[in-house]
Amino acid sequence: MIENVTMIHVAVAVIVNNEKCVLTALRQGHQHQGGLWEFPGGKVDNNEAVYDALVREIDEELGLSIKSAQPWLEISHNYGDKHVLLDVWLVTEFSGLPEGKEGQTIQWQAISQLNEQDFPAANIAIINELKLRAEHEFS
Repeated sequence: MIENVTMIHVAVAVIVNNEKCVLTALRQGHQHQGGLWEFPGGKVDNNEAVYDALVREIDEELGLSIKSAQPWLEISHNYGDKHVLLDVWLVTEFSGLPEGKEGQTIQWQAISQLNEQDFPAANIAIINELKLRAEHEFS
């Protein structure tokens, strides 16, 4: 028997500052995977370009304007009840000061201190790639 699993396409921003810290947001308790940290972003609407969704979501969630970003990773993960396709973008230039505009807690976390257990399983590949590239790309 094949069960219907909801597929969610998500644009994800990996925003790294000059101190090799990445901006993360705490998922609220009522959300799927609530209580875990995540890299900010949100659903891609039907007929919306991923970059446009990224820019819209980061403005809505954090009040930041993305000036430059590049596609970085694509991650498909099945949680059982939901299947996510994460289009992960490395944000290399932005303006504004981040704030949790939807009531979420946000923080800059040192890449070296990111703990996989604090994030949804789909985010582990992002953390691993960040740690691998931290010395080369974010200096």
